[in-house]
Amino acid sequence: QVQLVESGGGLVQAGGSLRLSCAASGTIFSLNNMGWYRQAPGNQRELVANITTKGSTNYADSLKGRFTISRDNAKNTVYLQMNSLKPEDTAVYYCQARSAYNPAYEYWGQGTQVTVSS
Repeated sequence: QVQLVESGGGLVQAGGSLRLSCAASGTIFSLNNMGWYRQAPGNQRELVANITTKGSTNYADSLKGRFTISRDNAKNTVYLQMNSLKPEDTAVYYCQARSAYNPAYEYWGQGTQVTVSS
C-alpha cells in the first residue's frame, strides 16, 4: 500500500520560508514522478511543481523563482522549499506520486496546511 506523508506546514509571516517534505512508502520511489499541488478554500487544486524520475522540474509560472522542488531517492522523500511567502500562498499543500511507467497509478498524501499571515 502506497503512503505519502507530508510534513513541514504551519503558520509563517509574509516574506518567510517553509520547507515541506513528503515521505513515500510502499512504492519504488525512484520510479515515480513526484509533484506538489495546493488547494486554497473555494479554489480548485492546482499544480505547484513536479519533478521527474530523472530530476527534471516544472513549476507553475507564478511560482518560479520562489519555490524549489527536489527529491532524495535514498530517503524516499520529495521536498518543496518555499521562500518569500505571500498571503496568497495560503493553502493545503498535497504531495502526489505518479508512476513513470503507468500514469494510471497515482497517489496522494493527506495534505499539510500552510498559512501565511500578512
